Amino acid sequence: MFRAFVVALLLFVSAMQAQAQDRYWVQIEARQTLTEATERARFYARRFSDVEGYYLGRGFYGIVLGPYSESLARAELSRLLSSGQIPSDSYLQNGRRFEQQFWPIGGAQASTVSTAPDRAPELPALPQVDLTAPEETLGQARASEAALPREAREELQLALRWAGFYNSTIDGAFGRGTRSAMAAWQTAYNQEPTGVLTARQRAQLLLQYNAVIADLEMQLVRDETAGIQMQLPTAAVTFAEYQPPFAQYDGQGDLSAARVLMISQTGDAGRLRGLYEVLQVLDIMPTEGPRSLQGNSFTIEGLGDGIHSYATASLQDGEIKGFVLVWPAGDDRRRARVLDLMNASFARLDGTLDPNLVPASEDQAIDMIAGLSVRQPKLSRSGFYVSRDGLVLTTPEAVESCARITFDRETDAEVLATDPALGITLLRPLAALSPIEVAAFQPRTPRLKDPVAVAGYPFNGALNAPTLTFGTLEDIRDLTGDSRISRLSVATQPSNAGGPVLDQAGNVLGMLLTRAGDGGQALPADVQFALDAEMIIATLETLNITPVRGDAGPPLSAHALTEKAANVTVLVSCW
Repeated sequence: MFRAFVVALLLFVSAMQAQAQDRYWVQIEARQTLTEATERARFYARRFSDVEGYYLGRGFYGIVLGPYSESLARAELSRLLSSGQIPSDSYLQNGRRFEQQFWPIGGAQASTVSTAPDRAPELPALPQVDLTAPEETLGQARASEAALPREAREELQLALRWAGFYNSTIDGAFGRGTRSAMAAWQTAYNQEPTGVLTARQRAQLLLQYNAVIADLEMQLVRDETAGIQMQLPTAAVTFAEYQPPFAQYDGQGDLSAARVLMISQTGDAGRLRGLYEVLQVLDIMPTEGPRSLQGNSFTIEGLGDGIHSYATASLQDGEIKGFVLVWPAGDDRRRARVLDLMNASFARLDGTLDPNLVPASEDQAIDMIAGLSVRQPKLSRSGFYVSRDGLVLTTPEAVESCARITFDRETDAEVLATDPALGITLLRPLAALSPIEVAAFQPRTPRLKDPVAVAGYPFNGALNAPTLTFGTLEDIRDLTGDSRISRLSVATQPSNAGGPVLDQAGNVLGMLLTRAGDGGQALPADVQFALDAEMIIATLETLNITPVRGDAGPPLSAHALTEKAANVTVLVSCW
C-alpha cells in the first residue's frame, strides 16, 4: 500500500531526527466491552496497517493508529479527518493511559473463520481512496463515470439506496433520480452538489456501503450436501446441523439471535406451497410482515419478537431451494447489506438434502418441525359455532391480553361481545367463514343423572380434532343455588372450558365454564359447572343473533355424536 510505505518512511526519518520525542497515537474509537473493541479493531485493520488496541482503564478499550512522532501524528489526524476516513471526534493520544494491549491479537492479525462445510473466502476488498491524487474536475468525473461497467453503476445505486438517498430502480442508468441522490449525498458530506460523483467520492460512498459488514466476514459457503452456494456472514453464523429440508447455521457471539437456513428438497408445486405454510408457523418467522406465493416461488418477511426474518424459495426442475435469514431487529443497515449479498450470490448446485439424513429414531416432538420450534399460543380453550356466519361462543379466559385470537390456529378473530358475569365471550372471524354445522340449543330442563358429553380440546390443541368426555348431569343449580348454572360430574381439563355440553341427541345443553377458585374448599376433580342453554339463548337474542333450536330426538350413536361435535366445536387460541 502506498500509504503504508509513506507512513513507514516518515516514521523512520522522524525517529532518526528526534529519538527523544514521545510517541503519539491517533485515537479513533473507545468501547466499553472487549468484544466490541476487538470487533472494531478488526474492522479498522482491514483499512489501515497500523491499528493497535489498549485498555484505557475505567472500563474503556481504545482503538488507535500509530505510533507516530507528535508532528506526524498531528499531520495524520488532520489528513484522515479531512478525508472522512476516521470518526470526526478522533484525537491525539500520548499513550500514558495505555494499559494491557488487546490488539493485534498475539502480535498478528486475527485468523479467518474455520470452514464447515466447504467454504471458499470471497470477501470483497474495501475500496481504497487515493488521497495523493488531485480531485477530479466535473468533466473528469463525467469521463471516469462513463467508463464504469453496468455492475459498478448498479452498485453505486445500491449504495445510495442503502444510505437513504435513493429509492428508485436499480438499473445502472443515471437518470434524474440517481443524479438527485448523488447531489443529496454530496450535500450531506459537505461536497459541492454537482450530481456527479468523482472517483474519490465514489470510493468513499462504497467504503461506507461495505464497511458496515466488514466485521461480519462475508464468505462464499459451498454446501455440497444441500446443493447450494451463497455468501454467509461467517462471523455471525456457523454450521450447526442438517435437519431436512434445512441446513441450519446458528448464531454466535453478539449475534446469537441470527440464523440462516438453507432450504433444499425435491418436490412439486404442492410441496412448495406446503413449505410456504410451514415456515409461517415457526417461531423464527414472526406473523407481521408481507407474504407472497406466486407461480413457482415465494417470499415471506416477518418482523416482531426482537427479530426480522426473510425467507425465499423457488421450484426448478423438481427441486425446491432457497434460504431463510433471521436477524436481530433494529440492525437494519447490516441486515439489508447481508440480505443483498445473500440474494446476489445464491446459486444452485447439483443435488438436494437427503430426507433420510437424520435417522427417524432420533427424538421427535409435535411442537418441532425439522428441529425448529413451532409457534405456540399463550393459551388455548374450546368454543363452538352459534351462527351461520361463524360466530363462536367461548369463555372470557380464552381472550384475555391477546395480541391475536384464532379459530383452529388458522382464522383470525376478534371479540364481538363479552359478559364476565355470565362467563361468556362471543367472537367474530375477521374473514368470511361458513361452518359445516352450528350448535342447536335444547332449552328444556334436562333430568338429573341424564348422560352428557363435553366436546372440546383437553390437551391445548395437541390433537387435531375435538374430544368427547362423557359424564352426567348432577344438579340444575350450582353449589350456591344459582339456577343459571348446572353442576356436572365429568373429568375435564382446563382447555375444555368454553366447549359445548351436549345431550344424547347432540343438542347443546350449555357451555362448560372455567372452573373458578374453590374458596379454600377442595372440590372433587370431576365437579364441573356449565352455563345453561336458556341463558346463552337470551344473550344471543339481545345481540340480534337468532340461535338454532334443537328438537328432542333419539340418542345418537357414539360415532354420530362425535362427528356432530367435531363440526361445531372450535379450538380458540390466544397469541
